[in-house]
Amino acid sequence: MGIKSFMGKRAKPENVSEQIKVSDYMTRNLIVFNPKQSVLEVMDVLIKNNISGGPVVNENHELVGIISEGDCIKQISESRYYNQPMENINVEKHMVTNVETISGDMNIFNAAEKFLQSKRRRFPIIEDGKLVGQISQKDILKAALKLKGHSW
Repeated sequence: MGIKSFMGKRAKPENVSEQIKVSDYMTRNLIVFNPKQSVLEVMDVLIKNNISGGPVVNENHELVGIISEGDCIKQISESRYYNQPMENINVEKHMVTNVETISGDMNIFNAAEKFLQSKRRRFPIIEDGKLVGQISQKDILKAALKLKGHSW
């Protein structure tokens, strides 16, 4: 008589990573900017909050652009070159307006692939035309660390 297994039927392991969505790790409490805000004010907020950029929204909380440290540095360079003060320079003139967004329902690892392809540091998440959150590269790292590579 052969050896019997008393473990019972072995279920196929479930791939947990397919269930993890961007919405599970996105930041919902965002620091946002408005188009009429001054670039100097944005620079101050970026430094005080230790962030590298943020979404720009209109009065209806609709995404109209993104402003980053790089956009601010470009303005510093232009202001110096043309010897112009920066007090009256608004965000709307220096923000990126062609903003790529992703769905909160997207799998977190598909989002990681999107980060690699696009060379972006953050993606806004829009629902019903309104900004509801943002996912960053750091958020992807947090998700991967939580899984510890066991279910990829």
